[in-house]
Amino acid sequence: MATEFSGTVVGPGDAGYDELRSVFNGMIDRKPERILRCRNAADVAAAITTARADGRPISVYGGGHGVTGSAVIDGGVCVDLREINHVEVDAGNRTVTVGGGATWGAVDAATQEHGLAVTGGRVSSTGVGGLSLGSGSGWLERTYGFTCDSLVAAEVVTAAGEIVTASDDSHPDLFWALRGGGGNFGVVTEFTFALHPVGPIVLGGMLLYPGFMAKEVLRNWRDFMLDAPREVGGGVALITAPPEEFVPEPARGQPACGVIVLYVGDPEEGQRVLEPLTSFGPPAANLVGPMPYVAVQQLLDPPNPKGMHNYWSGDFLESFPDEAIETWVDNVQPPTSPLTQMIVVAGGGAIGDLTDDDTAFGNRGAPFNLHYLSMWPPDPSQDEVNIAKTRTIAAAMKPWTTGGVYLNFIGDEGLIRVEQAYGPEKYARLRKIKRVWDPDNVFRHNQNIPPAD
Repeated sequence: MATEFSGTVVGPGDAGYDELRSVFNGMIDRKPERILRCRNAADVAAAITTARADGRPISVYGGGHGVTGSAVIDGGVCVDLREINHVEVDAGNRTVTVGGGATWGAVDAATQEHGLAVTGGRVSSTGVGGLSLGSGSGWLERTYGFTCDSLVAAEVVTAAGEIVTASDDSHPDLFWALRGGGGNFGVVTEFTFALHPVGPIVLGGMLLYPGFMAKEVLRNWRDFMLDAPREVGGGVALITAPPEEFVPEPARGQPACGVIVLYVGDPEEGQRVLEPLTSFGPPAANLVGPMPYVAVQQLLDPPNPKGMHNYWSGDFLESFPDEAIETWVDNVQPPTSPLTQMIVVAGGGAIGDLTDDDTAFGNRGAPFNLHYLSMWPPDPSQDEVNIAKTRTIAAAMKPWTTGGVYLNFIGDEGLIRVEQAYGPEKYARLRKIKRVWDPDNVFRHNQNIPPAD
């Protein structure tokens, strides 16, 4: 190991071990046998080879933001990519090369220096790897598609410890599977994305309404988004109004409805386009205006601190009729925890430019995507009631769902839920590709796709 691995090995009792094994979801308290802090793809290959030789299970730590906490594993080897975090922009060719341990905040900062961007996470601490491999939902998706739609190439360390490049021209089946198939097929140590013109100043922000207006706000937003131009992105969150100065004092700590909007284009034109949203209500607080794109990308950072207890689920909707809106609001309000955020985002636009078969992940025709994001302080006595509430809300919305799901939005819901995310034919194809690249299911500490028999 000493001659092959140039990184740092951290184990129980070592300085920094507890911090390194912590993840976004405070419910996760796993203790790897060792954490291998890799500096490059060769280190990752050495880590995988050694762990397999020792008979140890493997997890991969990119951003550690996934709700399942799959970045860390009890009694196994955590392959830590966080030091592989380079971000290199080629403005002339409109591409960015990103290390597998980078976060979206770093990518946004680097690309925005050139007025460019790629669809990224809605919280800046989200890891590039997990989001991209899970397809990648973000505020830019209606304009430029999922994150994986802009993926040009990936450097992959395989279960056999080999380093390969996957692209349309090199290992195309692997490249297809990486775009939405999760971390099932190898460890991606470097992503190359196509970049698109965005900002640096865009029209964006949030409209905040009292909770009792949620149903009419959602109806207005739904009707607008069904015909909205692809330059418009955004969603609606049923939340608790924070104790901030921009919130009228009587509304603080009360159920609220937040509408997040982004217009990718000329801000003056955006003001005209977004007028049906910004003039509705009126809102209790209107925080929409010209702002840096990076500020839009950080809007959800404050209400998503690391270390809270989290339980998530999700569903794509076939439609969002008035009855579904009423059911949604009636089940969500009042929230069990003031930290909980129940979110609906709009599909359409560039998401549908590719077919469901063009990438591993599909569900491209769904007009809306629900994210049940329950969050509460790190108090185990609150776990049961918050988890039960989330499941009740999800069950109530089932009549309007497609059966598909965006995997990055869900927790440990079993193999059947993973299969439903892809459908039987695509799932079978993914299992065959898995058999080629990871026949022993080394990369199984995830939303797992087992190899075909």
